[in-house]
Amino acid sequence: MQTELTQPGPLLLPGGRLAQIGWARQPLLDCNLEAARFYALRPLQRFRIKRWDYYAVFTPKRFFSATIADLGYAGNLFVYTLDFETGELHEEGIVVPLAKGVELPRNSDAGDSRFENPKLKLLFCLQAGKRHLSVSWPGFQDGRGISAEIDLQFSPQYESMNIVIPIGEKRFYYNRKINCMPASGKIQYGDLIETLDPVTSSGSLDWGRGVWEYQSFWNWASASGFLPVGRSIGLNLGCGF
Repeated sequence: MQTELTQPGPLLLPGGRLAQIGWARQPLLDCNLEAARFYALRPLQRFRIKRWDYYAVFTPKRFFSATIADLGYAGNLFVYTLDFETGELHEEGIVVPLAKGVELPRNSDAGDSRFENPKLKLLFCLQAGKRHLSVSWPGFQDGRGISAEIDLQFSPQYESMNIVIPIGEKRFYYNRKINCMPASGKIQYGDLIETLDPVTSSGSLDWGRGVWEYQSFWNWASASGFLPVGRSIGLNLGCGF
């Protein structure tokens, strides 16, 4: 499990087993989920494959998060926000049967993630030198509404944490985590408008793909912040797989 992966290649072999196990500083492996093998009837396999893009943004006043997830049998879209001063936390999500309308890219370094219906629009785009988050949910918290247009600075040469974890013989978790991406843009929550300064605001990404046991549980903690000298520091703690 402490093996550093340095060679690019496929995530899965033709028989569905992991080609490599360990960690990498870059997303070297192609997430070829079509090679997964669980059932004799291959069309059923999509219902066990889980995919998500989870973004979190830390500002001096607020914690904000938005997620697009495809659980195979359903899509899960959610947004939440926490006011540090008042302690107000509000979270809302919607479930879409068979993940209809959910679009997620094959890999974490190319492609866009999106979902849009009459109530909610989520769009995560990869652009030159940054990741752009666009959120619009007018009915959030009984019509108070929440929206965001945020740029997270990230250059392709930056290192990130990439892990491949086996779960039994043919189940696995392929994950990329990025902390401390300088954040700029705007978050509007009702009448409150917050402008993000990349000197004091940052974002993180949790990009996950895999197949779990029918019942799964794990613990995860993540933080992105700033030292008194101005340097950023990110922490990622996880256990349970």
